[in-house]
Amino acid sequence: MLLFLWIETSNEYFNFDWVIFLGTGYWFYWSIFILSLAGILTAYSSLLLLLGLLLLWEGIELYLHLCHKILILLVILPCVILMFIICKFWKERWLVAGLSLQIFAPYVHLVSITVMVILFWPVAIYVARLEREVRMRRYRMTHSEKKRLKKCNVIARLRGLQVAVGLPFLLIFLSLCLMPLGIYSPCIQEKENLGPKPTLFGHRGAPMLGPENTMMSFEKAVEHGAHGLETDVHLSYDRVPFLMHDFDLRRTTNIREVQPESAFKNPATFSWDFLSTLNAGKWFVKPELKPFYNMKPLSKADKERARNQSIPTLADLLTLAKKERKFVIFDLRGPPPRHPLRHTFVRQVVSVILASKIEQHLIFWLPAHDRRYVRSMAPGFQHVGHLVSVKTLAKNNISIINVDYKKLFPNGLRDYKAANIRINVYTINEPWLFSLAWCSRINSVTTDNIGLLSQLNHPHFFMTPKFYMFIWLLVDIISVLFIVAIFCFHWRRETIKEKLFETSSTLTDTQSRSENEED
Repeated sequence: MLLFLWIETSNEYFNFDWVIFLGTGYWFYWSIFILSLAGILTAYSSLLLLLGLLLLWEGIELYLHLCHKILILLVILPCVILMFIICKFWKERWLVAGLSLQIFAPYVHLVSITVMVILFWPVAIYVARLEREVRMRRYRMTHSEKKRLKKCNVIARLRGLQVAVGLPFLLIFLSLCLMPLGIYSPCIQEKENLGPKPTLFGHRGAPMLGPENTMMSFEKAVEHGAHGLETDVHLSYDRVPFLMHDFDLRRTTNIREVQPESAFKNPATFSWDFLSTLNAGKWFVKPELKPFYNMKPLSKADKERARNQSIPTLADLLTLAKKERKFVIFDLRGPPPRHPLRHTFVRQVVSVILASKIEQHLIFWLPAHDRRYVRSMAPGFQHVGHLVSVKTLAKNNISIINVDYKKLFPNGLRDYKAANIRINVYTINEPWLFSLAWCSRINSVTTDNIGLLSQLNHPHFFMTPKFYMFIWLLVDIISVLFIVAIFCFHWRRETIKEKLFETSSTLTDTQSRSENEED
């Protein structure tokens, strides 16, 4: 269960590693470590279970060595601890696993049917052997009338075992055969109903191709066809809006080398003169600090370019967006207490945007603070809301929402689509999640993995209802034929053994009678 959950939530690996970094101050692929650990523990316990079943099959008494007992306890302990942590502090991972079933359920169904056919082999052997045992005991009963009642009880128990083994298997198999009746997958639809490919917003640029929230990263996103650019904005102590995600400078700058004592300070407490001197790219080329485990190797030119990156201002990003006619959406971080712009930071950012002369409709205004002022000063901004009711969005004259995919899909899309609300979901990096968004007619997605998603020309796991019905019926028919063939094979095999036993018993009885007559 832990392995399945961790595999299906691979989209969240970066966030998991980032949260641990905030607590420890050290970057490590903890998500990959847990994935490897879960895989090793699952493989070990599965092999041990398989060995035990094979020993039981051969009638050998099981004896678990002390080392295996200790190791099994060590398997159970981390699984219980990790599952408790997930259930307590990371419940959203269950939502992601549920979403994955919307995509993979048709394939899970086909694999489950195949597994049941394979499992039927030992089941058929056991049921057929029980039937042979019943017949042999009945045959013996005719020669020992005194034990008839006792033997009948034994036969009843054998029949009960047949039902206890065979009936649950058949019920499970029947349920799996009918499973598609209860499956809902957005990617099972007619081709003409498939919506256009969602447009892409580069999350902090293209953080798999360049250091996040640097001009290199945003330029890489533009090169890969980004529809828009997403970022995070802080304001320096001397009123300059700049781009930074974290609430300290440890992870993405060289602050620990320049001013170690200031590593944990809020970025907004520094002046722009100081911030502009920090390096924001050297960390990216260090193998032990790579933000994503599946990043492609950088070329020598890109490594050199990354090493020379600095923290950009919002004005720098707006210049690029204006030139390339790209949309801009950003989270605006409120300044800490005693900051000179503590209560007027929104107005400062609006003034910087207006001064850039960028077309106003290219700004997706996300901050909810002081919207009335923003509307009055920049009526062309496109205001973006969050996951609230359609009535609330209409009341605030908002026709776009920016939503965490984990919260959107479980709550449904129908009401927003009916109200013609444009939907942008974040942060989607895995092709299967992007395919789910595409099949669900999501308008745009924010992604770290723009290099891969920009290359997709068709959603993965897409199929028409007729094709899926054909596959469903074909697999069900073939599996039923296999099961019938397996059962007939073992039934015939046991019947032959029974006849051989009857023949040998008859010969033995004949010989014993002949010997008695001679005596």
